[in-house]
Amino acid sequence: MAARTILGIEASCDDTAAAVVRVPDNGQGPGEIVAERVLGQADLHAGFGGVVPEIAARAHAERLDTAVAGVLESVPLTKIDAIAVTAGPGLIGGVLSGVMLAKGLAAGTGLPLIGINHLEGHALTPRLTDGIAYPYLLLLVSGGHCLLVAVEGLGRYRRLGSTIDDAPGEAFDKLARGLGLGFPGGPVVEARAKTGDATRFTLPRSVLGATDGRMSFSGLKTAAVRVRDGLVEAQGGLYQRDIDDLCAGFQAAVAEVLAIKTAWALARFTETHGSGGVLAVAGGVAANATLRAALEGVATEGGSTLIAPPLRLCTDNAAMIAWAGGERLLAGAIDPEVRPRPRWPLDTEATPLIGSGRKGAKA
Repeated sequence: MAARTILGIEASCDDTAAAVVRVPDNGQGPGEIVAERVLGQADLHAGFGGVVPEIAARAHAERLDTAVAGVLESVPLTKIDAIAVTAGPGLIGGVLSGVMLAKGLAAGTGLPLIGINHLEGHALTPRLTDGIAYPYLLLLVSGGHCLLVAVEGLGRYRRLGSTIDDAPGEAFDKLARGLGLGFPGGPVVEARAKTGDATRFTLPRSVLGATDGRMSFSGLKTAAVRVRDGLVEAQGGLYQRDIDDLCAGFQAAVAEVLAIKTAWALARFTETHGSGGVLAVAGGVAANATLRAALEGVATEGGSTLIAPPLRLCTDNAAMIAWAGGERLLAGAIDPEVRPRPRWPLDTEATPLIGSGRKGAKA
C-alpha cells in the first residue's frame, strides 16, 4: 500500500526526539517506524529531583539537530513528504526549539509543516501501533497530564475526566525525591514497590466519591510525606523496608484511583458508543505494570479490549508526532499557523478544571 513518509520532531519536556514514520495513504494503521532517536536528559536533571525548564531548553537546542540528522541517515529529506513538530503543550523553551528547527527545515525544503498537539500524539499512538479504529476510550497518564478522553475521530476529543492538581507521574517524581530515590521517579518507585507491603500504610484515595471523572493526587503525595516524617521522628530515620512499603502503598493508591475512574469513564463511553470497544492507555505512567494489570481488569469487566503501546512508545517520542502529522496531512487538517504554545487543551470545549491556572487549561 502507498504511504506518506513523515519526519516527526518532539521537544516538549525532557526528551529530545526525532523519528521517520510511514503512514498508509488510507490513514489507517498500523504505521511503520522507519527510524527513531530519543536523547534523554535524566542525567541532567537527576540532581534536582525533577525537570529544570532552563536546562531542558538548552539541551534541546544543543541536541535537536543531532536527533534529526540521526534519523535522516535512514531516509533522506528528499524522500520525506511532510514535517510534523510538537507545538505544545509543554515547557515553552523546548517547544520553541523544536518549532524553530522544524520551520527552518520546512523553509529550506518547501515541505508542508504540521504543528501537533503533544496530547494528540499520545491519543493517536494506539492507531500507530495497533491500527485500531475510531472511536475508543483513552487514559492518557504521564508526568504532566492525566486525562480520560473519548477519541471519536481526528481532532474530535471529548474529555470525560482529568486530574484537578498533580499528574500521577509528577506525584511519583515528588515521592521519589522525598525518599531520596532519584529521578525519574516512576521506574524507581515501581522497582522498590515490588518487595513492599502495599497494605502497611493507610493512604488516601481522593475524590472517589465524586460521580464524575475528577481525579486528585496532591493529597496522596502529601499523605506519603507525612508518613515519611512520622517514621523519621519515631525511629530516627527510614529503613529499607519502610521505603519499599511506602512505594508499594503509594503505587497501589494511584493504580486504584485510575482504575476506578477509568471504569466510570468506560461506562459513560459505552452508553454513547456501545460495548465491545477499545480501552487504550498511553503516556509515561502507562509503562507501570501494576497500573496495566488494574486496567486489564477494568477492560475485561467492561467488555472492552485493553490496548497498551510498547514501553518505548509510552514516554515522549517523535514517532507518535509523525503519525499524528501523517493523519492530519492525509485529512487536509493542517493549521497554517504553527506557533509554540505552553498550554493547549485536547478538548477545547471542555470547561477548565480547578488548578488550570490563570492563563487557561493545560490539558
